[in-house]
Amino acid sequence: MELPGLGEHCSERTCKQLDFLPLKCDACGEVFCKDHIRYDDHKCSSAYKKNVQVPVCPLCNAPIPVQKGEIPDIVVGAHMDKDCKYNPAQQKQRIFTNECSKPGCKRKEMMKVVCEQCGGNFCIKHRHPLDHDCKGSSHPTSKA
Repeated sequence: MELPGLGEHCSERTCKQLDFLPLKCDACGEVFCKDHIRYDDHKCSSAYKKNVQVPVCPLCNAPIPVQKGEIPDIVVGAHMDKDCKYNPAQQKQRIFTNECSKPGCKRKEMMKVVCEQCGGNFCIKHRHPLDHDCKGSSHPTSKA
């Protein structure tokens, strides 16, 4: 061995490989080689401190806090039974709610298209004053 002071041995008891680029576990603080750095690879007893996953409710997409020792599936199920803000009617709300004010037209638009002269709400096809026979002002709509 030419450089015995360089590098560190892997802390995994079955490995003890001399690694020149050792990696320190951010949970337990021990040194490992590249093959044993993952929490599962060295059976890290402190992994629960860093390996935290927060389950999300599949209905309302809210994060559900889970205490240590609780089973996430049971906690999420209890949330769905009691605290969930999911509203099925809200999912089926219609986007196109602005009906055209022109008589005979049944089109609906996502956003209001208000005529500046008469104040009516119209679809894209009837948005111009000449297209909906506007009677809101006596001024001509164009100079032509």
